[in-house]
Amino acid sequence: MQEYLSKQFGLTNKVAIVTGASRGLGQAMAIALGEAGATIVAVGSKPENVANTISLLKAKNIECLALGCNQANGEEISAVVADTMSAYGKIDILVNNAGTIKRAPAHEFSDDDWNEVINVNLNGVFKFCREVGKQMLKQGSGKIINIASLLSFSGGITVPAYAASKGGVAQITKALANEWANAGIQVNAIAPGYFETDNTYNLRQDEERYASITARIPSGEWGKPEDLAGATVFLSSRASNYMNGHVMLVDGGWMAR
Repeated sequence: MQEYLSKQFGLTNKVAIVTGASRGLGQAMAIALGEAGATIVAVGSKPENVANTISLLKAKNIECLALGCNQANGEEISAVVADTMSAYGKIDILVNNAGTIKRAPAHEFSDDDWNEVINVNLNGVFKFCREVGKQMLKQGSGKIINIASLLSFSGGITVPAYAASKGGVAQITKALANEWANAGIQVNAIAPGYFETDNTYNLRQDEERYASITARIPSGEWGKPEDLAGATVFLSSRASNYMNGHVMLVDGGWMAR
């Protein structure tokens, strides 16, 4: 059984880029992939922003590299891909996690906030997929995991740009899966529900809203970053080779209710 699990889920000799890896979901996914055997390229807005993640990885004797990237800048995305190829010669896994959120009533939502969220959450995700996809097409293999959201399925409240961007992430995932599945590249997404992260800090400070959301979750609790570990390793491994264009909910049962 151990040999089977290692063969199906092990990531030894794989190279994984994880964006938004400085904390929260990105940090947890980077550690999970590293513990499964992968070499980790941890990407943050600046290399020093992922210093804590790098320290945690090194403490576990996981090979890793810190890179900085403005997710809204196509040239910096290309540089991350080039630097990874220079360091390791291949890219086996991309976890497109970096994102941002702005909250305001729709009738007061500014153009600047709208453009920032769309540029980071949607345009940046596509550009990372495109640039990494070029390498994976040459290799004839690869795994891309885009981080979608519950709001890929529903509209949310006071987060119109975030909802629009995450809906787009789900569709990009399906579109690229259609194009690249026959080239040995699996493109899937994880849609987290309500998780305890920096993005939801202010939301969790609203006691009434926090209680309302918690009551709506069948499991009765918010997710923690490590709850994404299993889904991330699965979608990065050969165990998921026949999965293409799937948006996997990890939401405590929210969408089932």
